[in-house]
Amino acid sequence: MASSTLDVSRAELALVVMYLNKAEARDKLCRAIQYGSKFLSGGQPGTAQNVDKSTSLARKVFRLFKFVNDLHGLISHVPKGTPLPLVLLGKSKNALLSTFLFLDQIVWLGRSGIYKNKERAELLGRISLFCWMGSSVCTTLVELGEIGRLSSSMKKIEKGLTNGNKYQDEEYRAKLKKSNERSLALIKSAMDIVVAAGLLQLSPEKITPRVTGAFGFITSIISCYQLLPTRPKIKEL
Repeated sequence: MASSTLDVSRAELALVVMYLNKAEARDKLCRAIQYGSKFLSGGQPGTAQNVDKSTSLARKVFRLFKFVNDLHGLISHVPKGTPLPLVLLGKSKNALLSTFLFLDQIVWLGRSGIYKNKERAELLGRISLFCWMGSSVCTTLVELGEIGRLSSSMKKIEKGLTNGNKYQDEEYRAKLKKSNERSLALIKSAMDIVVAAGLLQLSPEKITPRVTGAFGFITSIISCYQLLPTRPKIKEL
């Protein structure tokens, strides 16, 4: 019994180590701290706002050269059978997100004092945020399209079932899992549009720093959840 408990503890700790070893996971945890601080500060000077600003700057280090990932996605092949509108939206998302991450590096150089032209850095910062908002819009539309495709496919499987219990069908369960994952990604991307609008102050009366912080914190938690590793099965003794 003690050995079994120890095995479970080791497995759980190994998952934590595996999770924290991911640069993406550490970035999302810092993002949760950043937007949580923004929510607490409400845009007012103080400790919470200082944490927000310092964490925002620190996160930019995690994203150095990350634009290469979406640049690779931009030139990669798409799965056969993907409708052309979804292909175009997906490539647009890759292009916009890659541009955002590239420009974000210049913003980091400006805030670090390496790049001296502060006005240019701030302008590029706003352009980068517009790119991020555009990529979030594209992601939202892609997820909506993919969920629709999965729904149609699941209905076809239901019609072809003979035993009548769709949840016993392995293919149906796999598509249901994908649909749930895409639904979560849809919620996240839609909320990120609000976050981007808040950072750009497109509607400061409605999307206040507190609203921006709340939405950003929720999407950060969703991102942390999406990066969770699969739990290994522990053999019972």
